[in-house]
Amino acid sequence: MKIYDAHCDVLYKLFMDPTLDFAKSPELQVNLERLKASSTKIQLFAIYVPESVHPDLKFEAALRMADLFYEKVLRPHPQIKLIKDRVDIDLLVEDEIGAVLTLEGCDAIGQDLLKLRTLLRLGVRSVGLTWNFGNFVADGALEERGAGLSRFGHQVVQLLNETRTICDVSHLSEQGFWDVMEAADRVFASHSNCYSLCHHPRNLKDNQIKELIDRDSVIGVTFVPEFLSGKKDTASIDDVLRHLDHICSLGGENHVGFGSDFDGIEFTVKNLKGNEQYENLWNELQKYYSDIQVSKFLYGNMATRLSVQRA
Repeated sequence: MKIYDAHCDVLYKLFMDPTLDFAKSPELQVNLERLKASSTKIQLFAIYVPESVHPDLKFEAALRMADLFYEKVLRPHPQIKLIKDRVDIDLLVEDEIGAVLTLEGCDAIGQDLLKLRTLLRLGVRSVGLTWNFGNFVADGALEERGAGLSRFGHQVVQLLNETRTICDVSHLSEQGFWDVMEAADRVFASHSNCYSLCHHPRNLKDNQIKELIDRDSVIGVTFVPEFLSGKKDTASIDDVLRHLDHICSLGGENHVGFGSDFDGIEFTVKNLKGNEQYENLWNELQKYYSDIQVSKFLYGNMATRLSVQRA
């Protein structure tokens, strides 16, 4: 069993609490011990700068999280390898784990493309344009205005196209999503569920899911209870399977995987409280799907359709 997880916020937790040890701190839902226990092969690590950080300090915070990625995740643990492109994935040996650096929300760059270029040069390989609210690039899913890409946002997407960086549409407003579909070369949804099953604005409507499928992209079903069941603190693995099955019913068998959002969620799915419990999800998947399908959901679809490319 190999796992490809498209989103976690462990860098945020390491930033907020420098005493945490990535190797084994139990407060981390994703740490080295848990990654090894789950047979995770690829883990995406998001830079997420919280709203509590003053706007003048957001870029510095993003740089500090990038530094944590290199100094706390990669450097002390040689079995974790930096992934910048598909070749790096292919070079992984049996006991090695690939780590991809991503950006969740462009608040940190303000209106400065140089800041974005800097983060890309530091290894960021996918960029989510917003978190839940508006910034200079676009509106997020919870922004009442519901606007799409700004003029600066189009410049950001153009830079992502030029550097062959994936644009992550999770967290975008609905209008922002459709603007990105027109403007971006490479897209995916790192951690989003199905609006038709759970009416939360962070979830994707069926026409959005179908558009990602038509683009030969991939959607990471996320473990946020509120996006699964509509209840902030209650969800089960059956809820995860409902959302996965719905995407499959829309033609997405080859376009769905998982983006846990571990370390970014206060409440977790029952029996899916940390990375090592992916085994419980695997056991449930095997009851309803073939071995080939389970392998695609857990690893293959992400690995095939989300192969990062070096700029």
